[in-house]
Amino acid sequence: MSFDLRERVGSQVLIGDGAMGTLLAERGVGFGHPYARANVTHPEMVAGIHEEYIRAGAGVIETNTFSANRFKLEVHELEDRVREVNEAGARLARKAADNTKTAEGDKALVLGAIGPLGRPLCPVGPVTENEARAVFLEQAEALLEGGADALVLETFTDLVELRLAHEAVRSLGVPILAYKTFVEDGETLSEGLPGRAAREISGLGVDLSGANCTVGPQRMVGIIEGMSTEVGPVAAFPNPGLPQLVDGKVRFRRDVDHFALYGRKLAEAGARLIGGCCGTTPEHVKALAEVLRDFRPEASPNRGVRVRTVEEEGPEVVLDGPSTELAEKLRSGFAVAVEVDLPRGNDITKVVEAAKRLKERGVDAIDISDGARARLRMHPVAAAKIVQDEAGIEVVAHISCRDRNIIGLQSDFLGAAALGVKNILAVTGDPTQIGDYPEATGVFDTDSTGLVHILSKMNRGEDLAGNSIGGPAGFLIGSAFNPTAEDLDGEIEKLRRKIGAGAHAFWTQPVFEIGALQIALERMGDLEVSLLLGLMPLRSARQAEFLHHEVPGVNIPKHVRERLADLSPEDAPKYGVEVAQNLLAKAQPLVNGAYIMPPASAPDLAGDVLEGITPQASGVRNN
Repeated sequence: MSFDLRERVGSQVLIGDGAMGTLLAERGVGFGHPYARANVTHPEMVAGIHEEYIRAGAGVIETNTFSANRFKLEVHELEDRVREVNEAGARLARKAADNTKTAEGDKALVLGAIGPLGRPLCPVGPVTENEARAVFLEQAEALLEGGADALVLETFTDLVELRLAHEAVRSLGVPILAYKTFVEDGETLSEGLPGRAAREISGLGVDLSGANCTVGPQRMVGIIEGMSTEVGPVAAFPNPGLPQLVDGKVRFRRDVDHFALYGRKLAEAGARLIGGCCGTTPEHVKALAEVLRDFRPEASPNRGVRVRTVEEEGPEVVLDGPSTELAEKLRSGFAVAVEVDLPRGNDITKVVEAAKRLKERGVDAIDISDGARARLRMHPVAAAKIVQDEAGIEVVAHISCRDRNIIGLQSDFLGAAALGVKNILAVTGDPTQIGDYPEATGVFDTDSTGLVHILSKMNRGEDLAGNSIGGPAGFLIGSAFNPTAEDLDGEIEKLRRKIGAGAHAFWTQPVFEIGALQIALERMGDLEVSLLLGLMPLRSARQAEFLHHEVPGVNIPKHVRERLADLSPEDAPKYGVEVAQNLLAKAQPLVNGAYIMPPASAPDLAGDVLEGITPQASGVRNN
């Protein structure tokens, strides 16, 4: 590299460019056409936009490659053209920089733009850390081959993903800039997130940290103040304001004077590379360059790095574990949870009455499923709150990934914590095709392991993006485990990942013979697991045949099915309870609790099963 980026931003304010996609869309490219593909389909247009920004006053331009990684291009069946698209993007920017002089008569610097993967990382999503690094490196190498001077990692919400991106490209021998995007939220500023993020990003060893996108210039000033106070000069690339949808298209207001006014304030707040993000144009950059033409960093307040003392940092926070009675029972005794099915509609009086009777018979918690088998039912957190208040017993609310995206799921968890519903069972959920509305869209932004991870972060007092939620949520985090799975090793590996993500206990699928449980425990080895053994008191031979042959993951011994077939309708349920009782008696020393799933029409059968619990229940596994 022929320039020192840190030295430059220490002595002057550099002007960056603005949006590329905004102009491409206005000129007929986009709306279904990936903007990065324009590097090979509309090269003259892309190069022309770069030149417009340089003539407007930009001394730093970014390649049209923000969304040009393998995962994002795969959506458009372009995954085999990653290198071509990125090299072309860098060459076009390089050509524009070489052919168009800045206002000072210099060549503009070319930053190779790299954005987030577009797919969530494990455990929330399927992308491993090694896969992520490989995708980032592939794009970065192509950008440098095309002529980029430096790399910019921009618009990252997840600092873990940003760290992986930096790890992938730091050995390439060029300056690296890294930007986080912050939500439009005043609380973010008051709680110090920009400063904490700046310290973490700067600690990676990047040449310049900063913030871009999402917020307008006014909110960006507060973010930049928080960042620059901690790490010194930073970069700022705000939007012109909040977008709106007009005729199905995203539009931004074009008040360039407002943008320029706050561009000056950004410089005063410590920004030394300032440009625009989504919705900005060469007109915004021109106004920004004019208002900063006479700005000198030495004339602004000294915002050097502030060293914090140990006293300022405060003592290390020790977070509490799960704060529920069920969690305590799992730790020190033998816990019993019973699933009670919700009816259709909004009247759950019978569920409350059943919960009261089961509490009297020794049940510790009631389980409420989240639309099991994709049926329309009341939200489990709402039902849980009603049952807890009216029956006086804790509830385990099952939450699935099917119906709500990452935002909605976290919103549900915040609501559950506020309502005192602290026992959560994280499940992936059944597909909509088998339920009441087979044409409904399944979301599945993540799976049960990712859900466990989100709950665990909330127990540390933050949401998935690292924003404070006001304090630890205190959830007991449960998940599912199937001891009778056909691929038992795979099932145990999933269990291991869930433990790593933060699960506290596991509710098993129904088990009908002790041998299956013993085999599963042996295969786990020394893995410490808190288990609630799934027990289902069968009521008929017909039910047993259906479960065994048509429900994945359920295996009922042949002798049990044959015995049920020989019994009368009156005696079959009694035998079903007897099978569950016998299994419970044998399994009691091996597990931490029981999870009983009685028929929807006969929840009190769970109370009959409990008569099989022996006084030695306190001698449980892994306590």
